[in-house]
Amino acid sequence: MRLRRQSRTKPEDQSIPATIFMTSSPLDLSVVIPAYNEVKRLGPTLDSVVEYLETRRGTFEVIVVDDGSTDGTAALAERRGPPVRAVVLPHNQGKGAAVRAGVAASRGKRILFSDADLSTPIAEWNRFAAKLAEGCDVVIGSRSLGESVILVRQPWFRERMGKTFNWILRQLLPLRFPDTQCGFKAFTATAARALFGASRTDGFAFDAEILFLADRAGYRVEELPITWRNSADSRVSPIRHSLQMMRDLVRIRLLAARGDYALPAVRRPTSPTSPPRSR
Repeated sequence: MRLRRQSRTKPEDQSIPATIFMTSSPLDLSVVIPAYNEVKRLGPTLDSVVEYLETRRGTFEVIVVDDGSTDGTAALAERRGPPVRAVVLPHNQGKGAAVRAGVAASRGKRILFSDADLSTPIAEWNRFAAKLAEGCDVVIGSRSLGESVILVRQPWFRERMGKTFNWILRQLLPLRFPDTQCGFKAFTATAARALFGASRTDGFAFDAEILFLADRAGYRVEELPITWRNSADSRVSPIRHSLQMMRDLVRIRLLAARGDYALPAVRRPTSPTSPPRSR
């Protein structure tokens, strides 16, 4: 993995002064966007993310993790300059590996990861930030909650695939979340670095692994309803990735049974109103 950063240009050539972002001190927020051959969609996504965050108080960075793309994705991110920077993986390793690399490179006190297609609009961050401020360690978007607004649904076969995956997941891992795969999750930096530091899954099942580890360690995890729009240009193969995810779920269970996850439990008082945690 190598970290790329474009050299600083004059502040008047940027919408935000470079000095806000090019500091060694911690930032308020890091947005991690894993990307594999996303040159067509990444530009509008970066526009939306940066424009929205510029309207809010606080410093931020946007980390695009190029997961071995061959279409110029990394170059597009690098041309943007601060607050956008690129982390480049030498070859395609998987979405989980990409998000893990982005978290490792982040400098934010809070970390949000979002899919490159921005199926969940970045404006949802406002509610996620509020939950983190209330004391949550992890906040996840859930399309399964009744208050969620689904603007464009997935094709029927992808919805069936998702329901089948969730059923198998619940048989293998004691998770209480009906939607583990939504690509919009927020963390405190402490939780993110501990969880991704312990994770072992490089593929699409990494979401389930992270939530399993979070529940197991005692992190406070909360779901929020979201607005969501299906992207027709999905990178998920219904057959190949489904088989890979099933294999990874079995592997996660085996790793946990052997005690291979090095993640200490969180010590905090238990509130009587807190939802029960899985064991």
